[in-house]
Amino acid sequence: MAKKLKVAIIGCGGIANGKHLPALAKKTDVLELAAFCDIIPERAAKAKTDYGTEESLVLTDYKELLDNASIDVVHVCTPNDSHAEIAIAFLEAGKHVMSEKPMAKTAASAREMLAASERTGKLLTVGYNNRFRPDSLYLKELCQQGELGEIYYAKAHALRRRAVPTWGVFLDEEKQGGGPLIDIGTHALDLTLWMMNNYEPKVVLGSTYRKLADNVNSANAWGPWDPKQFTVEDSAFGMITFKNGATVLLESSWAINLRKFDEAKVTLVGTKAGADMDGGLFINGEKNSRLYTQEIELKSGGVAFYEGKSENNVDVEMRVWYDAILKGSPLTVTPKQALVVSEILEAIYESAKNGKAISFE
Repeated sequence: MAKKLKVAIIGCGGIANGKHLPALAKKTDVLELAAFCDIIPERAAKAKTDYGTEESLVLTDYKELLDNASIDVVHVCTPNDSHAEIAIAFLEAGKHVMSEKPMAKTAASAREMLAASERTGKLLTVGYNNRFRPDSLYLKELCQQGELGEIYYAKAHALRRRAVPTWGVFLDEEKQGGGPLIDIGTHALDLTLWMMNNYEPKVVLGSTYRKLADNVNSANAWGPWDPKQFTVEDSAFGMITFKNGATVLLESSWAINLRKFDEAKVTLVGTKAGADMDGGLFINGEKNSRLYTQEIELKSGGVAFYEGKSENNVDVEMRVWYDAILKGSPLTVTPKQALVVSEILEAIYESAKNGKAISFE
């Protein structure tokens, strides 16, 4: 029996417990959750109780793990401002690293992460799990096959009518680097660039707004927020043009007065056909001198009494990640791709601050 990979979780808060740990717990055939680190010791201890073994370590300082030769893989699930510091340290210590999205708080830090991965030869990926949804995978296949033709225009959607995250440090600009743009806009932009296979931005123009953040006792999915703690934008928008002439519009908000809202979705416009994720996956085009719209059925069907193995998008994400480590198969989310996402997000913030378009040339 092959030796199991020993995995360390750095940050045992919401994203670790809501995403990483439940998915990793399904992969005990290839890995063991060997260490849990959090600045709040009780959180690390609870994660060990829920997901670890008797031998699992509980720590409050990730640096105590750097010299632990038994650790093979590290998942960084901390606030944005510490992604780079922790990831680089573990890459330099000879560990493979999965960092939660975005890659880093700043593009400069993201570039340092990429350089560390290339220098050490250790794998680095970023948690853009929306790529692994059934609709995303199917649409990506269509794009790769050229079914849409040249994709020259797209929209990246990351809109919530009222769903401001009121826990953790989401509202803290110093810790996170921004609000909905860097939190959920990052998913929509990543998905769009991946579909287009276009990572060569030319010019970025951005706007950010803080229009509803001062509302007291506002309707909100997670209860009212404290305006004094709300130090980031509540909405952000960007227009990105690319070296090949393509255009992407990015819209992101935690709180906005729009009737229709959705997040981590994309609309694509190509020379042969278009596609959108508005209430499903739809392809539109022209055949035999007639316009058509086709809804793609994404459920696999089968017999009613058979319950086959099912994976959600995070399960698929983790399978692909560990296959890359164990089998040498390609990463779906590469650090070079994630870096371009961070560079564009930063350019939107910079453009909004300075009132000028940001050129990548």
